[in-house]
Amino acid sequence: MTSVPGTPDLAPLAGVRDEVRDTPAYPFTPIDAPFKLDQNESPLDFPPHLRKLAVERLLERDWNRYPDLHAETLKAKIGAYEGWDLAGVVVTPGSNVIIKLLMEMGGIGRRMLSVSPNFSVYELEAQMLGANLTRVPLRPDFGLDVPALQAELRRGGPGVLFLPQPHAPTGHLDTPADLRAVVDAAGDGWIVVIDEAYHQYSGSDYKSWVLERGNRLSLRTFSKAWGLAGLRLGYALAQPPLAENLQKLVSAFNVNTLTQAVAEVALEHPEYVTARAEETVWERERVLRELGAMQHLQALPSRANFFLLRTPDADRAYRFLLDRGLLVRRQDKQPMLEGCLRVSVGTRAQNDLLVTAVLDLDAELTNG
Repeated sequence: MTSVPGTPDLAPLAGVRDEVRDTPAYPFTPIDAPFKLDQNESPLDFPPHLRKLAVERLLERDWNRYPDLHAETLKAKIGAYEGWDLAGVVVTPGSNVIIKLLMEMGGIGRRMLSVSPNFSVYELEAQMLGANLTRVPLRPDFGLDVPALQAELRRGGPGVLFLPQPHAPTGHLDTPADLRAVVDAAGDGWIVVIDEAYHQYSGSDYKSWVLERGNRLSLRTFSKAWGLAGLRLGYALAQPPLAENLQKLVSAFNVNTLTQAVAEVALEHPEYVTARAEETVWERERVLRELGAMQHLQALPSRANFFLLRTPDADRAYRFLLDRGLLVRRQDKQPMLEGCLRVSVGTRAQNDLLVTAVLDLDAELTNG
């Protein structure tokens, strides 16, 4: 085979499935900046006194031994914290891993249904696993288009339905009535995933809905309100039969000893999470109030630990903030999000810098 000059030689990749070759990589490029407001992390690290306890616990463990086969000790603590049967808890290194496994369990050669815009990992995993991907546009207010989703569900499964609450990247929280109308319409033919990564910031909690039907699942993470993104840990709450089948896809010994030790300590002291979530919500609302009277920019309402900033020119706004040391995330290539930047809520000092910079940009646009 003779390669055409200037084109890549794909012959060595002939064994790679077309779906994988045709799927873009996860859209993220690390950029160093003094104030990191681009990944929806907690701006506060794990509390120092708990870090000390976690290190002490880790030093007591045998490092030459494998951890629990399926993080059974950690599952029990998650079950106690959530009031959940540990047989219905599945733990992996990050909730994004569970998203992939859910697509392997119920999406290969089947359907994946969600909304647009949305968290890109749902779509990427569906594409790579050859699922039939359907995206229903959100309403102009970013709420669920209930009739359109119901119509897609009536077309039939089987497949996987992803419903983030609050929604990413908009921060919108749907009314329980709208969410209920979609979840109930799924019947038994779909795996219904309520992704609750940001629920501590919205005050919502839909795990009780999981107990109503055996094909439902709540997806949760330690990466946001718990302040443990660096450890990579997420979990699913399901009824035991569904959890048992999902667990079959989880690699043995997939949660390491360090992660288990730290998470166990966190679960024994969850009061810090509540306090920090309340602080973040207060800061979020303060920032939105202070940015509420701009002429050219618009800070959109949110129930998560981030918000969207709509601008006339996303590239100019992004570079303006980066020049001030503030790193945010562009979302302007997504449907319905023209001109939008996503901004994580930081510390009070970081938020003060952000407010000043955004108001300065608005004034600059006003003055031409």
